[in-house]
Amino acid sequence: MAEDCIIKASSNLNSIDLASPDITTSVSLLKQACMDSGFFYVTNHGISQEFMDQVFALSKNFFDLPLDEKMKLLRNEKHRGYTPVFDELLDPVKQLHGDHKEGFYIGIEVPEDDPKAQRTFYGPNLWPGPDILPGWRQTMEKYHQQALEVVRKTARLIGLALDLDANFFERPEILGDPIAILRLLHYGGQVSYPAKGIYGAGAHSDYGLITLLATDSVSGLQICKDKDANPQVWEYVEPVKGAFVVNLGDMLERWSNGVFRSTLHRVLGHGEDRYSIPYFVVPGHDCLVECLPTCQSEQNPPKFPPIKCETYLLQKYRNTHADLSAYSN
Repeated sequence: MAEDCIIKASSNLNSIDLASPDITTSVSLLKQACMDSGFFYVTNHGISQEFMDQVFALSKNFFDLPLDEKMKLLRNEKHRGYTPVFDELLDPVKQLHGDHKEGFYIGIEVPEDDPKAQRTFYGPNLWPGPDILPGWRQTMEKYHQQALEVVRKTARLIGLALDLDANFFERPEILGDPIAILRLLHYGGQVSYPAKGIYGAGAHSDYGLITLLATDSVSGLQICKDKDANPQVWEYVEPVKGAFVVNLGDMLERWSNGVFRSTLHRVLGHGEDRYSIPYFVVPGHDCLVECLPTCQSEQNPPKFPPIKCETYLLQKYRNTHADLSAYSN
């Protein structure tokens, strides 16, 4: 289980100004980042720092609740909600046990009697009561909507970087009706020991299209640009105030025939509490992900077979999350 790796100083990621009128430069910087590591920063995204501070404060307020209060909102087969420490095991080969983090899932609200709610990842959310955390639900739903707009702005540049129409990813089966999951995360100050298999979050790539990550000022996120290197080289992605970290998911790597990268990343704890808020955007269940015409040729045929998004997503999710029955006793 001991890990042989090299940890380097901070990675030098490109920063994309989403308000820049110089689209050519923005697309060039983004394309370079997507080919190099699949990670970059976005700035001037339209969400105020004041509002982000409020979202983080309310996230901390939830995680400060007693465990028995949080467990009343435990996720289940029909509802998104709380996930306790060790719920996720992202790298079973190297991890001694699950991740040293707790979280809270918030999806797009779908009533329980809606036919869509019968499909995985849709349905109602569990919410802390207004008597416990006033204004909490309203703030998180507002952030959910604003984050999706940032993703849409970013996706337009990604479309252009792939020599597609800027609105390619706005198609109904992709961003027209996506599976979009906001996840509040709290790393409780444990120190990670990779050599002993102890991590804040084990090494993994994201499953979907794009992940938009907001972080506090505490460092911990690392990326590995070459997962097959021996030893692996890990670089820190440092927090940048006012910027989001964006990373590409497996679906985009498959669409681009491996030209764009879905890169391994993990979190190491260094003894400080750390809060982060990833926003995972995944195409709709029935979206067929297959190699784009602009990313293949006779000399470079498709590397991945076509796959329905739901099929890929369910398998990945089941492989990394604890069996819910474990919490039923």
